[in-house]
Amino acid sequence: MNKLLLGSLAAGAGLAALRFALRAESVTRTRSEPPAPAGRDASYEAVEAYIEGEMRRLKIPGVSLAIVEGDEMVHVRSLGQARPGGEAPTPQTPFFIGSLTKSVTALAVMQLVEAGKVELDTPVQRYLPWFRVADPAASAEITVRHLLNQTSGLPESAGELDDFDESPDAGERQARALASLRLIHPPGSVVEYCNMNYVLLGLILEAASGESYEDYIQQHILNPLGMHHTYTSRAAARENGLAMGHRYWFGFPVPQPDLPFPRGGIAAGQLISTAEDMARWLIAHMNDGRCGETQILSAAGIRELHRGAMEYRKMGISAGKYAMGWLDGELGQTRVLWHSGTVPDFEGYMAILPEQKTGVVLLFNACTWWFNPVYIDLGAQVTALLAGEPYKPTPFSTLVPWMLPGQLLIPAFQVADVAATMWLLRGRRENAKEKWALAVLLPLVPNLLIALTLKSMLGRRRSYLKLYMPDYSWIATICGSFSLVWSFLRTALVLRALKGPSSR
Repeated sequence: MNKLLLGSLAAGAGLAALRFALRAESVTRTRSEPPAPAGRDASYEAVEAYIEGEMRRLKIPGVSLAIVEGDEMVHVRSLGQARPGGEAPTPQTPFFIGSLTKSVTALAVMQLVEAGKVELDTPVQRYLPWFRVADPAASAEITVRHLLNQTSGLPESAGELDDFDESPDAGERQARALASLRLIHPPGSVVEYCNMNYVLLGLILEAASGESYEDYIQQHILNPLGMHHTYTSRAAARENGLAMGHRYWFGFPVPQPDLPFPRGGIAAGQLISTAEDMARWLIAHMNDGRCGETQILSAAGIRELHRGAMEYRKMGISAGKYAMGWLDGELGQTRVLWHSGTVPDFEGYMAILPEQKTGVVLLFNACTWWFNPVYIDLGAQVTALLAGEPYKPTPFSTLVPWMLPGQLLIPAFQVADVAATMWLLRGRRENAKEKWALAVLLPLVPNLLIALTLKSMLGRRRSYLKLYMPDYSWIATICGSFSLVWSFLRTALVLRALKGPSSR
């Protein structure tokens, strides 16, 4: 999300922030404390105990977990519920995996590179002649490698998956709309995470292979690896037990059975898979492209996919170097390759410890935009346990679960402000005129700050916000509108009262 949105939400929730800060120490004591790291001998039961504690703290409905070592899946477990009132998920229960999809798209492109059909340092326009951004020179400079490494210069906002056109040409239509877009960085200079980079890679894959994205992935990746419970459509996944997704409203997961499917973004983040299938995916990546008897890509190709190109920073925090559908970072002294995946009602996390030949995948059936860093912390802690490394969670992991219900302090403040204003108007005092700053300006400031949140709902991102942050969207629309009107009305009422005769 851009700085404007973060700033406006921070302003609107300013009254709650102090409460969160004061409670942070006590909250930290109540979060699930992971067991001490124990290297490769960390018990799977201890990992499960930590996850179960986090499920209670974060109110996660269901989790599917798989751990791999070497070329074997050594531990698979599912916790919680696949759907409200229903059974627990199984290792074969499908979940949306979000941006874990990017690693699949990247490997597919690398297959075409090894087949001589795509060149990494060739401009995108060779494969998509119609591709344009606002700057003609920059349009010709963006290469396939730039897309894979998220260094094309496209802004993050250009890839927000909120267009639910399910027609076969949805991705191309969205990509053609970039013709009027200005890059925010020169190509190759900065990592700017943008889903549109991988939408374009999906289109390049189709142009170079002559197959649809879905058919190519099925025939060249999923079938050879035996990933028989991974799907490219919601309908097929539902027929095979797709878990029920949930969106968080003020910190509480609410079932979402009928969210639309953004066909155009499939190559960036819309594949559906299982813990068992994703374990096979990790095994191939940990073993130079081989899983069982299948060689899905050369060892050199796998190394290229995993090689971090440039540091990626989010909100000032380094996440490692972005590679090709992977982030190349460290946990203590241990190298880790990882990625997270967020859709409105599901989250995924995967990680590989290359030196230890260990990997883990976690799939969750609840999400919101705010929970992505929280889930990353959860996944990183599990990975650290397997690595035998200490891990210190970011502040997001503690604050976000309190911030979400804390948004309700905003309408509570508004109700209190209206009540206080009515009391003030009925009970004026002789010295009220001397307290005009207290009576007028002090309440005006938080009201105007809340009103600022409305701005985010009046722009082109409103559909994205409604999808990924439904509670914030409600607060911004309802409370922001009320504060805007009330700021003027309250000021007028108080000023008129201060000019009139004093009450006896």
